Amino acid sequence: MTESASDLFEMRRLESLSNTVFGVAMTLLAYDLPKSGALPAVPDWTSLYRAYAHQLSGLAMSFLIAGMFWLSHHRRLALAPEARRGVVMLNLLFLMLIVLLPASNALNANYRDNSTVAVIYGLHLTLLAAVNAFLWYLARPPRAADSEFAGALFPVGVILASTAMALFNPVYAQAVMFLAFAGPVVGWWQRRRRMAKAGAVD
Repeated sequence: MTESASDLFEMRRLESLSNTVFGVAMTLLAYDLPKSGALPAVPDWTSLYRAYAHQLSGLAMSFLIAGMFWLSHHRRLALAPEARRGVVMLNLLFLMLIVLLPASNALNANYRDNSTVAVIYGLHLTLLAAVNAFLWYLARPPRAADSEFAGALFPVGVILASTAMALFNPVYAQAVMFLAFAGPVVGWWQRRRRMAKAGAVD
């Protein structure tokens, strides 16, 4: 049975909200950077490194992760311009997890060597990636089943694996987490493979 127009939500409205949410969350990532009061009167390279190194590396990773999810989110909204209420609620959950990113990033940046904190940070990102992948599963047309969904699913496995590693070596686990950025490459490879198969059939 075909759904009536009144049962569908225009995702264009959600897109406007998501731009604001991503913009604020990605800006707040820098809020907890050390202020000038945390430095000596005449800072040298050593004091600057001690004050900013961990925070800046954590900010960079979280900013890149947020950017990756922003790109995925907007591609998905363009693919499915209308959605049911349940899908809208899942998108709102996804945006809520983005809002929490500055808080978990600040915790991780200040206690980078702590396994418990690294696991909490990893679980947050795993949940974020899992919700994004599930939304792709709901939104994908048949022709995109092997590409966009695969590209969204790949970071889930990588981040989950790095979270498990964080139990033993949190610093190494966060280095492994950078592999999640290969998700778009996986999606591109799947699209190329599908196009090649379609060309062979033709």
